[in-house]
Amino acid sequence: MNEKPIYNRVLLKVSGEALADSTGKGIDDAMTASVAQEVKDALALGVEVAIVVGGGNFWRGRTSENMNRATADYMGMLATVMNALALQEAFEAEGIPTRVLSAIAMTQVAETYTRRKAVAHLDEGKVVIFAAGSGSPFFSTDTAAALRACEIEADVILLAKKIDAVYSDDPEKNPDAERYDVLTFSDILEKELGVMDSTAASLCRDNDVNIHVFALKEKGNVRKALLGEKIGTIITK
Repeated sequence: MNEKPIYNRVLLKVSGEALADSTGKGIDDAMTASVAQEVKDALALGVEVAIVVGGGNFWRGRTSENMNRATADYMGMLATVMNALALQEAFEAEGIPTRVLSAIAMTQVAETYTRRKAVAHLDEGKVVIFAAGSGSPFFSTDTAAALRACEIEADVILLAKKIDAVYSDDPEKNPDAERYDVLTFSDILEKELGVMDSTAASLCRDNDVNIHVFALKEKGNVRKALLGEKIGTIITK
């Protein structure tokens, strides 16, 4: 069996919802431990791993019309920091050296993000978790993932979600939804498939960063993706 990975440096995008417990809220310790094992397996293949984590298990945007959009977005960024710290604890429990880099300065709990610092940590074999999105409101963590992937020159974005691939419709609501193995960025923009927002998709397209969508809950999927096995959906230019 070929054990040679097809990527050297990857950015793993983990949604906040994927880390949630059975109620859809908070953090499931079993899931953070599972992500840690997936990352440990990736490192064993010699792959450098960076992570962008969402915050949807804590915060999903404005709770009232009286709340300013920018304020709501900053609150969402803080939610991603909580998830990043939880992942760091799970990783280090597995002996994985990890650094959390936050786009919003909070030096007591995380390093402040700079591209050079991130790349230096990756070169040293550490896992880097990017927290607080892009640091600016009106941009999603999908856009933050695309931005960071371009900055660190990642080979691919591994988009780990609750579903196992990209479909033409919600497969839980529509059993006849078409499952896609390969898509182009033009496809997801024109068909409005909801894989990621248009800003993130355009950024990846313009900088030749492919996206591999697959289910996080299925153990071993990160390793399979790194070894080039056909799982989930590949999005390419």
